[in-house]
Amino acid sequence: MDEKHLLARARRGEVAAFEELVRLYEKRVYAVALRSAGSPEDAADIVQEVFLRAWRSIESFRGDSGFSTWLFRITMNLCVDFARHKHAQPQTQPLVGEDDAERPIPDTAPTPEEHLENSELGRELAAALDEVSGEHRQIVLLRDVSGLSYTEIAEVLEISEGTVKSRLSRARLALRTVLLRRGNLLPSTASNESKGGGDRQRHTSGAFLKNRQ
Repeated sequence: MDEKHLLARARRGEVAAFEELVRLYEKRVYAVALRSAGSPEDAADIVQEVFLRAWRSIESFRGDSGFSTWLFRITMNLCVDFARHKHAQPQTQPLVGEDDAERPIPDTAPTPEEHLENSELGRELAAALDEVSGEHRQIVLLRDVSGLSYTEIAEVLEISEGTVKSRLSRARLALRTVLLRRGNLLPSTASNESKGGGDRQRHTSGAFLKNRQ
């Protein structure tokens, strides 16, 4: 059954239909939450709250934008709220690290192999994303982590597609600068990427990091 019919059923209060929508989007929402929060436990909490809010509001969803746009708008708002709360309090929980391989992985998490990779990348990228502006963090998460199109991002953030492209370019430059300063980006990689154009870098956040083997 396609998303349109699932959404119609969910708006009528059918839990099974909404659960299908959750299965369609939970990994993408989790990926954004993990990069933003930095820890699997916090990411799982954000994911749970995203879908709880979506379920509570599903009857009032008017369809002015796509369901995915609406869902990622909820996700980004919660990620922003989490970041504000985290920065307002002393850090009491470590970012994703080696010990996470022994922790229970939330149901929304990728496979164990992907989780181990996320433990490496998540720690570095979450720390780097913490150092760029909230505006830049949002657009990197939506494009390079979640893979939304320019049109979808424009709808989520309520800005023009031209603004999306220019903001994304500045955000990637800011993130590269942070990663280079932290020693997580090879200078040659930064040079090659700067010559190659913006959009072909989609889903290449992992390429920013050094080979640590």
